Amino acid sequence: MNFKSMDDILDFAIENEIEAENFYTELSNEETFSGAKTALKEFADEEKKHQDLLKKFKQNREVLESYKFEWITDIKRSDYLVDITYEKGMPYTDTIRLAMKREEKALMLYNELLEKADDDALKKIFKMLCQEEAKHKNILETLYDDYMAGQGD
Repeated sequence: MNFKSMDDILDFAIENEIEAENFYTELSNEETFSGAKTALKEFADEEKKHQDLLKKFKQNREVLESYKFEWITDIKRSDYLVDITYEKGMPYTDTIRLAMKREEKALMLYNELLEKADDDALKKIFKMLCQEEAKHKNILETLYDDYMAGQGD
């Protein structure tokens, strides 16, 4: 990942968020379990919000002034799971596992970009994206944990 400008970095992040929105939208369209369908659609909506925020930030670096940073607990459930590939009609647990791993990778990517950033405004945007991906990862890990606990795990 070699970027020539802040705009290149932001464009890269926007493309990642577009891809994530498309992924969750596709999953929600395929899902038959209504609770999972709703949750996946909400994740797609969140990814769209991230795109919009990044686009606004690209226009006005002060757009994040009101963003509230908070510590998000990492359950680390996905850290112990292997990657899987999406298959149409896959079980609910596999859909959640797939989403958890995607959020884990997004979090790692934004943490890496945060470490490499040398501009304070850019650091703030990556810190915000790290927090948002950590929230998603936490929600998915909690859903998975609750489901598995109900199965005796």
